[in-house]
Amino acid sequence: MAHSGARVLGLISDTHGLLRPRVYEALSGVELILHAGDVGGQEILTELRLIAPVKAVFGNTDPPGDPELAREILVEIGGTRVHVSHGHEVGSPTPAALAALYDADVVVYGHTHRQLVTELDGRLFVNPGAAGPKRFNLKPSVAKLTLEMGNTRVEIIDIS
Repeated sequence: MAHSGARVLGLISDTHGLLRPRVYEALSGVELILHAGDVGGQEILTELRLIAPVKAVFGNTDPPGDPELAREILVEIGGTRVHVSHGHEVGSPTPAALAALYDADVVVYGHTHRQLVTELDGRLFVNPGAAGPKRFNLKPSVAKLTLEMGNTRVEIIDIS
């Protein structure tokens, strides 16, 4: 199915069983939500599906064997390859460590709870931050990834 114009994805991570009310407004209008792990239960995915379809990976605190959580996700949208994993598989995730492991145009991860949007070797690395319980003096956040004719933009959205 051909799409014209911008394609917008919601990025969320580290909900740890808590879906803050501002998530609904923050991710309103996205066509797909990518959850980068530490989901914290099926009810989180069920609630996110009220906004848009969801694909999710497991994090280091998710129970193994959940059929709804993948080890990694690779989707291609409008010619842009987007990879999602939790990041804990490389220890303490950094763009360089993830770049060595995954070949995608956009690499999305979580685990550190720290928001990050950076480029490395022409590729985009995004950590939307932690959307769940507040930790480490960091504000809870999600992100919107906009893909439009070769132009990729990320907006980090405070949901505190």
